[in-house]
Amino acid sequence: MGVDVAEAALVRAQARNPSLDFRLVPFEGPLPFEDGSFEFAWASEVIEHVADTARWLSEVRRVLISTGRLLVTTPSHGRLRLLLGGVERYSEPLGDHLHLYTKRSLRSLLHEFGFGEVRVSAVDGPPLLRRSLFARARR
Repeated sequence: MGVDVAEAALVRAQARNPSLDFRLVPFEGPLPFEDGSFEFAWASEVIEHVADTARWLSEVRRVLISTGRLLVTTPSHGRLRLLLGGVERYSEPLGDHLHLYTKRSLRSLLHEFGFGEVRVSAVDGPPLLRRSLFARARR
């Protein structure tokens, strides 16, 4: 099953994967699923756009089974990247990126919300200038 807050994204996903179930979910508020509904959640390039990260992570954790896995990808914003590009390049005042994450901040956030076995890797690009973070965690 796939979910998104954008109907256009769901239409594209359904066209590419007609046998899968895709659902529109509210932008804010609880996810419309029972506790422990899923073994796995993958949030690709989502967390940096979420205004209420605490609420969102709590909901993701709630809908996972007790041994459920979470995968998160998000842009990487380490010190060197920000020094070279400036924070404005990655967080425009009218842009849709609300949060900037480093390996440390993403790891700490996931631990804070009760996720265990948290591993965060910087990927895609030269060392010290990796463009993306890939996080794995268990509920």
